[in-house]
Amino acid sequence: MHPTRWLFIASVLLLATSSPGRTESPDKIPLDFLLPNEKIKTPAHLETPIVFVSRNPQAEWDKLTQFWTVGIDKTTDPATGTVVSRPIVRIKLPLGLTQGPPIPPENPMTLDKWKLGKQLYFDPILSSNATVSCATCHDPATGFSNHDKVSTGIFKKRGGMNSPTVMGSAYNRLQFWDGRAESLEHQAQGPVGNPVEMFDGQGEPWDGAVTRMRKNPEYVKQFSAVFGHLPTRDAAAKAIAAYERTVIIGNSLNDRVDVAMRLRVEEEESTNTKVLPKDYAKVLKDAVAMKDKYSLDAIGFDPNDLENVAKSLADGRTLFFGKARCANCHVGDTMTDHQFHNIGVGVVDGKLPPTLAGRFAQLPLGHKNPEAMGAFKTPTLRGLLVTKPYMHDGSEATIEATVDFYDKGGNANEFLDAKMRDLDAERAYLLAKAKGTTYEGPAVVLCGPNQKPIVPFALKLTPQEKKDLVLFLKAWQGDAVDAMVADPEKGLK
Repeated sequence: MHPTRWLFIASVLLLATSSPGRTESPDKIPLDFLLPNEKIKTPAHLETPIVFVSRNPQAEWDKLTQFWTVGIDKTTDPATGTVVSRPIVRIKLPLGLTQGPPIPPENPMTLDKWKLGKQLYFDPILSSNATVSCATCHDPATGFSNHDKVSTGIFKKRGGMNSPTVMGSAYNRLQFWDGRAESLEHQAQGPVGNPVEMFDGQGEPWDGAVTRMRKNPEYVKQFSAVFGHLPTRDAAAKAIAAYERTVIIGNSLNDRVDVAMRLRVEEEESTNTKVLPKDYAKVLKDAVAMKDKYSLDAIGFDPNDLENVAKSLADGRTLFFGKARCANCHVGDTMTDHQFHNIGVGVVDGKLPPTLAGRFAQLPLGHKNPEAMGAFKTPTLRGLLVTKPYMHDGSEATIEATVDFYDKGGNANEFLDAKMRDLDAERAYLLAKAKGTTYEGPAVVLCGPNQKPIVPFALKLTPQEKKDLVLFLKAWQGDAVDAMVADPEKGLK
């Protein structure tokens, strides 16, 4: 861009933010971003920060009795240098999450920003015809997702992807199934300009959204206090992201059993940290005593069958980390490797449709990796029961069907992820072909123009093993999203 163009933009921005009482028409003020006017923005020492408290150190975490706690914080007034008191919101991270979500330094968490973001999340004002909000496709009532295979957007148009849950998305390294957004702030801007989600195709989508917000006196007031200027695209994205960072869950039966196991190991003065059925039995008994109907209902728990359920959960856990190979991709606090894998979803007769390029399509020129063709993001397993259907296209209606899909090794195609393939069998086939001998092994599928030999790795799970694994997966359900976050009206007054 020519230097004089930058100077012009800078002068406009300074003019737009330096004189809160000016009489200029709002439609002449830049819509994408503005610099803050400190005279109208709430001073930092008067803001209410939001902080996440993890179990390490445990002392502070133990003091918090609920997810959302308002307390008092000490800070320094930069104008006077004096120490002042202000409210602070402490969020107790659910068991299983060992650290808070990453927060960009340019978008610190404050209560007023969170309120603004929550209001925008549930308000259809961002859509061209005021009929679709973020919550339309990512509804708290359906696990901050959508129970349809694909979502319905503006003018009842159907999308091509299943709505990924917002729960835990604050921990994602990249957003969307194909990873095309680098952050929650980036992701929040996508649907507004999508013609099958929020955009009617008329004019510039975000220009229209910002103009509508600027015509709303309440939004003008809120943006001015939080950001020090009129509504902008940049600020709206930041506010929505701040709210979404609090959509987190944990404290599943599987998280609790880790604690139970370590307490038992300590009491027994043992070094064997393998989770045993008796560890699950203790967790189940405690859940019954606490009347934790939410977690118990997720696994269909029958108190009269406690010992068998505990054994099935323990066996399912062993399968998850062993024979079933789930932990190859589902790891860590949020049970995802944050990577992209081609598992064959959408493949027909060994061919990957060109519309399912996945991660490959989003890689920049100079970095195109064929191994990313048809690869989609590994989703979290937390809240699994309420985020059905499964896969990026919603093609698997149940957890049981999903386990069956993996049991057969996915669908063969020339780009099938190495973690889904029987590489030893493929090498044996190539060796036999080179030697002119007979190959004896699992069925080989010749894929692509080069007839690449692909052997999906069949898990060969027994019916009982599938049952145990499904039960273990359901035990990742955990607590529901706290009402302060999930209830559209709570916390906004």
